[in-house]
Amino acid sequence: QVQLVESGGGLVLAGGSRRLSCAASGIIFSSYTMAWFRQAPGKGREFLTVISANGIMSKYAESVKCRFTISRDNAKNLVYLQMNSLKPDDTAIYYCAGSPAPLTTTTMTNSGEFQTWGQGIQVTVSS
Repeated sequence: QVQLVESGGGLVLAGGSRRLSCAASGIIFSSYTMAWFRQAPGKGREFLTVISANGIMSKYAESVKCRFTISRDNAKNLVYLQMNSLKPDDTAIYYCAGSPAPLTTTTMTNSGEFQTWGQGIQVTVSS
């Protein structure tokens, strides 16, 4: 059974940090491109960041560049999202997503390119 499970969400003060984790099972994790998206109330799903299967290449949305960092541990089937300098606008449900398609310079920033999704986890940033 293919499964992605996010953890680490919750309430955080503005300016603070939080690390989300996503545990994968049922897939060959080391061959999967992994990404994080988020969805705020009343808005569409927003791409945040993506990392290649071997962890060498990553891309970020402008809205989170220099504040958020994606990383992965293929030995543990985990992908992380380190979030720093959080703002109230970062309040959303955060989703991890995976795809066996390789990451290139022009792909893997749209939600439709990912077949496997976690259930999402709430992050609330209070001012």
